[in-house]
Amino acid sequence: MAEDKPKLLIVEDDPGLQRQLKWAFDDFEVIVADSRQAALAGVRRHEPPVVLQDLGLPPDPEGVSEGFTTLLEILRLAPHTKVIVVTGQLDRDNAVKAVGQGAYDFYQKPVDMDVLRLIVQRAYQIHDLEARNRELAREQARMPLAGVIAMSESMMRVCRMIEKVAPTNATALLLGESGTGKELLAQALHALSPRAGQSFVAINCAAIPDTLLESELFGYEKGAFTGAVRQTPGKFELADGGTLFLDEIGDMPLPLQAKLLRFLQDRVIERIGGRERIAVDVRIVCATNKDLSALIERNEFRQDLFYRISEVTIRIPPLRERPGDAVVIAQAVMERRGREHGRALRGFAPDALKAIQAYPWPGNIRELENRINGAVIMTEGKYIGADDLGLPADSPDLEWLNLRSARQRAESEAIRQALAVASGNLSKAAELLGITRPTLYDLLDKNGITVPERAAEG
Repeated sequence: MAEDKPKLLIVEDDPGLQRQLKWAFDDFEVIVADSRQAALAGVRRHEPPVVLQDLGLPPDPEGVSEGFTTLLEILRLAPHTKVIVVTGQLDRDNAVKAVGQGAYDFYQKPVDMDVLRLIVQRAYQIHDLEARNRELAREQARMPLAGVIAMSESMMRVCRMIEKVAPTNATALLLGESGTGKELLAQALHALSPRAGQSFVAINCAAIPDTLLESELFGYEKGAFTGAVRQTPGKFELADGGTLFLDEIGDMPLPLQAKLLRFLQDRVIERIGGRERIAVDVRIVCATNKDLSALIERNEFRQDLFYRISEVTIRIPPLRERPGDAVVIAQAVMERRGREHGRALRGFAPDALKAIQAYPWPGNIRELENRINGAVIMTEGKYIGADDLGLPADSPDLEWLNLRSARQRAESEAIRQALAVASGNLSKAAELLGITRPTLYDLLDKNGITVPERAAEG
């Protein structure tokens, strides 16, 4: 159906070439315009992502003045539209000038349809990525989880949980693999809470030796041990009125777990070597990449402490379980690192986009940021390729990014799930999908799905 096809506006006054282009782009919804006025009307009415425009338009078909005027007015009307200008043979100067004035790309006659189709398809892919980035920027403007990029539903659920928990004083436990952004989400919990104007203090329990961790957390009095030359407050006191983030809580030694439990019960601390009981008003947020249930079974973590720190538990999905997030995060990181390193990069090559999407990212966002940072520094071209990222590039095919293919995959998956829920009963499956049984038959044929005859009855 026409509404499922991507829209392409062709601005061309030659009827023969119009027919040729419409035939070549038969899998697009093609809108044809033969003049500047018709082109602008087409842009207003159809909002095509891509425009294929000849520079030679009436009343100046032999010149380019009308073509350049049309180009500028299209871009003024729809600045995100990708305009590909088609110029005459040996007319490279005007082609370069058109790109300088905002055209996405150019192509010179005589037209090779295979090459032109590739240019148009790539323009759609870039337009789609840029649209997703703009939507991401709008989401970030609306959603105060600073620095959190969340396009997938699994990560959006995490963000909604953070927004609900933040205004309360509940102790929160963040569970997730290394590199998933646990500290960033802890900062968001603090920033959205009534404590936002006070201190956010973080300490990594795995990075400090056991003998020093207690003094770091609780502080010490002068003379409490060798080297204690003055009274020193610990992280609890420094975070008074604010939030204390205990990262890698699973690595905290058992004796210190007992002291933390006592604080959570009484809300007072004693410095090492001191007798004074100091009341501290602090919200505790903990995080770990370890299985605390397994640690409890091995008597390496206190069960009573687990109940205290997990009033609200938030599980952060790894990057491999966040469909679509990797590419969008990669684009944001590339742009930020490009500015930091003074590199004017234009984006990712097709093989890099597919590799980013396919790679499982065992190191999660931290690994993604490190690979892109290195690629931004080392790449010699304007586009980052899969080789620059050190990722395998099996194929430059970007079928996964094509919207029509994505819709078809989603449609096929929905049908299969409905059939599974309905035990293969077509009437029930059609009812679940909100369609008629004849329509379901058509979709089964379209997607190559077979149903056993006995199961299909009813």
